[in-house]
Amino acid sequence: MVLGVRAIPFTFVAHVLAILGLVFVLVWTLHFRGGLAWEATDKSLIFNLHPLLMLVGFIIIGGEAIISYKSLPLRKDVKKLIHLVLHAIALALGILGIYTAFKYHNESGIANLYSLHSWLGIGIIVIYGIQWIYGFLVFFYPGGTPEIRSVCIPWHVVIGLTVFTLAVGNAAIGFLEKLTFLENTGLAKYGSEALLVNFTAVITILYGAFVILSVLSQSPTEDENSYSPI
Repeated sequence: MVLGVRAIPFTFVAHVLAILGLVFVLVWTLHFRGGLAWEATDKSLIFNLHPLLMLVGFIIIGGEAIISYKSLPLRKDVKKLIHLVLHAIALALGILGIYTAFKYHNESGIANLYSLHSWLGIGIIVIYGIQWIYGFLVFFYPGGTPEIRSVCIPWHVVIGLTVFTLAVGNAAIGFLEKLTFLENTGLAKYGSEALLVNFTAVITILYGAFVILSVLSQSPTEDENSYSPI
């Protein structure tokens, strides 16, 4: 813990931003981009699953997993389980989100892994998966000794926040990349859709910032396996 203030106000703002992010990405994909589909002749409907799954599934649910220690006044073991399960859901939806991008590219005849966004995305999801497995083994089952957990917790926190920060930054790159493609094919640069995409990216960045502020603030109740050791 670094900031001498309670985390609750920061977690509240993060929750509000998460809801706004969900609404904005749904409006973009459903209203402006025509909807969502797993199989379609219009391959862009398949792609629309990618930003939805990555923002809501990977970043928002992953962020909620991070701040669960600071936003929930529950017993340590309950918060640990919620933290573990939410991260597992985020990881699964993130993997599915990346798969939808590959599926869209393959069915549209577009090359894979040619952009910085795609390179970072693969690296982030791999590290996220390793982080989850490491956390499961050390803090959940079979669980390390108190000494091992004490040594591992700062690294677990730092690596987790680093991966989350990279994911937020890469999401912003992804929004920029897609918007640039759309504008190059005729989308109005100052139109409502372009503004919506930019605001969605801003909300994503702000959400990430408030998640980090929450981690650096005081929990409702301090315990040995919260994020307070940093």
